[in-house]
Amino acid sequence: MQTPIWPYITPGISDDLFERLPGIPMSKCEVRLLMIGHLRLRANSILWDIGAGTGTIPVETGLMCPNGRVVAIERDEDVAELIKINCQKFGVKNVEIIVGNAPECLETLKEAPDRICIEGGRSVKEILEFCWQRLAIGGRVIATANTLEGLYGISEGFAQLQVRNVEVVQSSVNRLEARGTRQTFAAVNPIFILSGEKLE
Repeated sequence: MQTPIWPYITPGISDDLFERLPGIPMSKCEVRLLMIGHLRLRANSILWDIGAGTGTIPVETGLMCPNGRVVAIERDEDVAELIKINCQKFGVKNVEIIVGNAPECLETLKEAPDRICIEGGRSVKEILEFCWQRLAIGGRVIATANTLEGLYGISEGFAQLQVRNVEVVQSSVNRLEARGTRQTFAAVNPIFILSGEKLE
């Protein structure tokens, strides 16, 4: 679905088009493209985005899957309000916002997802275990980590749950930035993206 502020059918919305709050992390455009690519969405996918933050993934995927539904889970009320603001800004109407701590707040959700995105978090293994029980057969899960401990926790969780067709990538992106009178390349913080499928 196209929208006046982003009149394209491709993902990759510019970071500066999103409303932000100081101190709230945001998945950078290039990293977001990798995450969305590994989700392998369908037009009618039901996606749970856990730790939705600024709402970049819900907005992008909501636009890409007009016949699908996105559930954005965020524990902080002010941040959840920011997701709502960004969805309204881009005219995205198929995103439901849940305020609460995962996995407890997920118990009220009745519709099983076929795609799950877990963006960081301290209880990632516990969240992964709960979500895996709800994920539809043939569904995909991705989880991100920006620390070695996070990477280990997700890897261990994937192994215990027997996630299939596992892929692990680490982003390595540099952007051209103006610094005074010079232009230089600055690194975007790297992140690990782990993905896999539930086949049985």
